[in-house]
Amino acid sequence: MELSKRRLILVSNDDGVQARGLKSLIDMVRPYGDVLVVAPEQHQSGMSHSISILKPIRANLIQQEEGFVFYSVPGTPVDCVKLAINKLAGRKPDLMVSGINHGSNSAVSVIYSGTMGAAIEASLYGIPSIGFSVLNHSPEANFDIVTRFGPQIIDKVISNGLGQNIALNVNFPNISISEFKGFKACRQTQGVWQEDFDERTDPYGMKYYWLTGNFLNFEPDATDTDEWALQHYFASVVPVHADLTHYEELNVIKNWNL
Repeated sequence: MELSKRRLILVSNDDGVQARGLKSLIDMVRPYGDVLVVAPEQHQSGMSHSISILKPIRANLIQQEEGFVFYSVPGTPVDCVKLAINKLAGRKPDLMVSGINHGSNSAVSVIYSGTMGAAIEASLYGIPSIGFSVLNHSPEANFDIVTRFGPQIIDKVISNGLGQNIALNVNFPNISISEFKGFKACRQTQGVWQEDFDERTDPYGMKYYWLTGNFLNFEPDATDTDEWALQHYFASVVPVHADLTHYEELNVIKNWNL
């Protein structure tokens, strides 16, 4: 792989190699150093932290030039990150960025997100990692707000670092640059998706279902959450990590005399 000894930026996503958000992210980070892109061959939204264990993984070289290498992988976002770090990079990346996701990864969506799955996977290797998303699901979504202000977050991470095994979940509202109010460091909103399954019938008379639903915010009046920030034209910045231990409840369970 033809990369120099400059800062190495690993890039991935979950919307696939053809996504406009990926191209925008690549353009945004190329000034920061050498760029290695390893992204899913096809759309992989909702893959969370899944990996491929029942089939081999291939890396298909799409583009290679000085300081830039681009692979597509017929696998999940986490497959891409694992393969990049352990086989393709040749050295530990200095920074990992994922996205730009077409749609929100705020609140509980973070646990379903392939975008954040990739970022969290990289953080497990001690790599400062950032997942970028914008609240627009359209394939033709405008990412100008992210490419204009996202470098501020990258600069802060490069300057200050992140805690061990921490990734940042950064979501931007779907607004114009002139409407943007800035960043809010905040916590994940408590809530759930209220799922609905749209039942249909195929030409053979067999039923099938499309998953739909709406997010139910358990704390609409809280002002320190990512949902509040986004609704008020701020970009939300939430530090996340893979440790799912609930420490307060752990102390309660320790008193069960197990």
